[in-house]
Amino acid sequence: MGFMMRKFDMYAQTTTHSVCTLGKSQGYYMNKFVNRTTSLVSAMLLILMTVFALQAQAAEKAKPKPLTAEEELKVLVKKFSKPKYSKKGADSCLKCHDQESDLDATGIFANRHGAIGDPEGPMGQLQCESCHGPLGRHDKRPRKGKVREPMIKFGENSLLPAAEQNSVCLGCHQDDHTRMGWMGSEHDANDVACVDCHKLHVEHDPIMTAETQNQQCTSCHVKQKIDMHKRSAHPLKDNRQVCTDCHNPHDSSNDASLIAVTLNDSCLGCHSEKRGPNLWEHEPVAEDCSNCHTPHGANNAMLLKRRSPQLCQECHSSVGHTSAAYVEALGNKVQGKSCLNCHNKIHGSNHPDGQLFTK
Repeated sequence: MGFMMRKFDMYAQTTTHSVCTLGKSQGYYMNKFVNRTTSLVSAMLLILMTVFALQAQAAEKAKPKPLTAEEELKVLVKKFSKPKYSKKGADSCLKCHDQESDLDATGIFANRHGAIGDPEGPMGQLQCESCHGPLGRHDKRPRKGKVREPMIKFGENSLLPAAEQNSVCLGCHQDDHTRMGWMGSEHDANDVACVDCHKLHVEHDPIMTAETQNQQCTSCHVKQKIDMHKRSAHPLKDNRQVCTDCHNPHDSSNDASLIAVTLNDSCLGCHSEKRGPNLWEHEPVAEDCSNCHTPHGANNAMLLKRRSPQLCQECHSSVGHTSAAYVEALGNKVQGKSCLNCHNKIHGSNHPDGQLFTK
């Protein structure tokens, strides 16, 4: 029995050794196979990446080079020298510029520029080509390696300078008295294009709509946007007053492009109760409202540039009680309306004894 057990142990040991040797051999060949497969996959990926890179380079070379501003202007000048207008008018344009296009132009038919019955409007004349120039070959597919024949473009995607874009608009919109002063105006001098403010291919032009005009203007005039949200301000942020109530954006003949000749005339158009002449005039009031007030908004009451009494002491500081520094917390010189507690007719008085604006 003991002999049989020793034989069995020897057999078990021999079998275990064989199995371990076979397992090691299989693991070696498996690792070798995996390594070769990984190398093959890496090589194939490298080849594919090289092919894609070469294809991208070839496509980039085949892509037509866009025109420069000078080249586009030269093409447009040539087109206008021998204009070839479309026989179908806007129908030729709307084949591409429809409601499904990224450059949808159908919104123009909802405003005056798209009124076909208006003989003075674009649609009553050459339609789209009244503004964008002759169609020429713009609607034809360009040859390989060539760009589509350009037309006059407006806005940020246009290569034409603002003055050239505006010349198209001024062809119709220059006779109106509100735009006769455009040339040399502040907006013109800063190369502002008409389409920077106006939108034509929409039903409602934001700059011509009271609810959106202030937002459109303050997208550039940021300081005024900040002022109109201060504690004391004209009702601009609520759109109960709009920028064009005071300003003419197309004419800078007057200071700050005001509609009225002077700032005081502009203010007194609404604040007529402050209009003189008075028996006793307050000189800074008669001179310029902005001596004391800031027009768009202030952190002080009544749009004042500074609080009283500091504002008053900018001028009244030489003699009398106005020259004293008001440091006490009590007293009518500081509390309430400060100086205006007594001098309440500060814009002028018609009382015979009103030289101090107290009556």
